[in-house]
Amino acid sequence: MTTDLSWVLNDVLEVRGARHAILVSGDGLLLQSSDGIERGEAETNAAAMSSMQSLSRAVAGFVGLGRGVWKQTLMEYDGGWIFLIAAGQGAYLAVSAAVDVDMESMSIRMQKTVASLSRAMGVAPRSNNGVNV
Repeated sequence: MTTDLSWVLNDVLEVRGARHAILVSGDGLLLQSSDGIERGEAETNAAAMSSMQSLSRAVAGFVGLGRGVWKQTLMEYDGGWIFLIAAGQGAYLAVSAAVDVDMESMSIRMQKTVASLSRAMGVAPRSNNGVNV
């Protein structure tokens, strides 16, 4: 049984200009999508975002004298922007936004969303008479 995390993704859409948000696995599977995006479109974009994060990580050495570490990818298009960041081990958050999106607000909200996702997906260690199992 999968947990519905759309409420966490919908929160990032509170930034003016945000359109859609998807949570993607490293191998391109759609883990979750915000409301308002069709499943097929979300799955297609999930596969593409997985490729984008892989490409971004591959060229990280091009920055920082060969010691660059990928943090975020920002892509600009005629109709707007795509933001892509890591959202935990093997998961990535991608958000599409309008041309006039407040980039700073979007980046901050995405970081907060990733923190919320970590809490929502986390499982506390089991305990047996006060001893963690």
